[in-house]
Amino acid sequence: MKATVFIQAKKKIHINFRFLTKDKVFTISLLLAIASCFIQPPKIEYMNFPVLISLFNLMLAIKALDELHLLDKMAVSILNRCKNSQSVSAVLIFLCFFASMFVTNDVALLTFVPLTLVISKRTKLPMMETVILQTIAANIGSSFTPMGNPQNLFIYSHYGLDPVSFLLTVVSMAILGLIILYLVTRRLRKQEIKLTLSPIQIEDRKKATIWGLVLAITIASIYGMIPYYVAFIITMAIVFTLNKKLLIKIDYYLLLTFICFFIFVGNISETHVVQTMASASLTNENLVFFSSILLSQFISNVPASILLAEFTANWKPLLLGVNIGGLGTLIASMASVISYKLFISANPNESMKFLKTFSIYNLLFLAILASIQYFLSFGPVAKL
Repeated sequence: MKATVFIQAKKKIHINFRFLTKDKVFTISLLLAIASCFIQPPKIEYMNFPVLISLFNLMLAIKALDELHLLDKMAVSILNRCKNSQSVSAVLIFLCFFASMFVTNDVALLTFVPLTLVISKRTKLPMMETVILQTIAANIGSSFTPMGNPQNLFIYSHYGLDPVSFLLTVVSMAILGLIILYLVTRRLRKQEIKLTLSPIQIEDRKKATIWGLVLAITIASIYGMIPYYVAFIITMAIVFTLNKKLLIKIDYYLLLTFICFFIFVGNISETHVVQTMASASLTNENLVFFSSILLSQFISNVPASILLAEFTANWKPLLLGVNIGGLGTLIASMASVISYKLFISANPNESMKFLKTFSIYNLLFLAILASIQYFLSFGPVAKL
């Protein structure tokens, strides 16, 4: 009797890592998060759920408004009022500057960078520099109000500041940044736009109104007017009622990038070395100013403000430092990551070019603002 032996072929499991090459910032953030976990175990407390959920809500609302052609309508309206590419860029850049004071730098970029990309697509004009300057404008403009960005809200609350003291501290930086932005914008390429576009009609005004309200509710939750989870529930109810497909159309890499950075920053911030260095380097306002700028370049300005506030009572140099420190590297401000993600999603082959140009512009603004602000606030002029 012959025995028949069946040998089952081993199944090979292939893991596709190509997704890691699709988004370099996500890949870097993932590697940093994993590496930091060998130094310090991660904690759930690192996750800023209000930020993550608000960002999720915003992406859904803006994607919905985009599909309803509301952004196209705004783009056509701007184009029909501008005669050249420079004037178009100026409008888009300064919209980000002033809007960020009231709706935060993140929201301003999530609103107006997609609009810039729509205009670029419709006119075939390269607008990478415009997107970069929009990012700088949002980061500078948001420094002018307590609600403009997360680090301002934290410092304003942590030190119990009053509005007048806050505004007097940041007004010189905001004005200086506005002047530099104007001068740089004037040097952008000036190409005539010879087209008149027919106004776009919103086919479903009811849906546009509903999603506009969802966007308003999300912004209200960012200001703390309503709980963020209430805004989330409302947003999800509208999504499942009007358009469930939106859930597969938004950029989840952006959310994952934020999560990875939260883990990395949380782990690094709790290490003994970082805390020891912070205690040793915050003995006077000059050191606070430059330490906050430098630290922001590596762990971003929001966690830098939270970490350094534990070691200093000098809120003025800290406030100025973390806001100026939002310029520089891509991760110095998480709002900058948003612009990068939005741009490369529309221009996947220009990732390295964007990062190079972004770094040049940001380091230039950082150097100028840091030097002049130090001279005005802590140098000879301040002592007069």
